[in-house]
Amino acid sequence: QVRLVESGGGLVQAGGSLRLSCAASGSIFSINAMGWHRQAPGKQRELVATITSSSSTNYADSVKGRFTIFRDNVQNTWYLQMNSLKPEDTAVYYCNGEIRNTARATLIYWGQGTQVTVSS
Repeated sequence: QVRLVESGGGLVQAGGSLRLSCAASGSIFSINAMGWHRQAPGKQRELVATITSSSSTNYADSVKGRFTIFRDNVQNTWYLQMNSLKPEDTAVYYCNGEIRNTARATLIYWGQGTQVTVSS
C-alpha cells in the first residue's frame, strides 16, 4: 500500500508564503511524476504544478513565477513553495504521484488534501 501525506497548509496574509510538503511512504518501487492540484469552493480541481523524474516542471499560468515545485528523491517527498500568495490561491491543495509500487503496478495516488487560506 502507498500513502501520501501532505503538510504545510494554513492561513496566511496576501503577499505571504507557504511551503507544502507531500511525503510518500509504503510499498514504493519508484516515483515518476509528482504534482499538486487545488480545488477552491464551488470550482473544479485544477492542476497547479508537476515535476517529472528528470525534474522537468510545468505550472499553471496563474502561478507561474510565484510557485515552485521541487522534489527530494531520497526522502520520497515533494514540495510546493508558494510565494506572493493571493486570495484567489485559497483552496484545498492535493498532492499526487505516479508511483510504481512493489507489485510493479504504476498507479496514481492522491493525498488527503491540505487547506490553504489567503486573507486580503
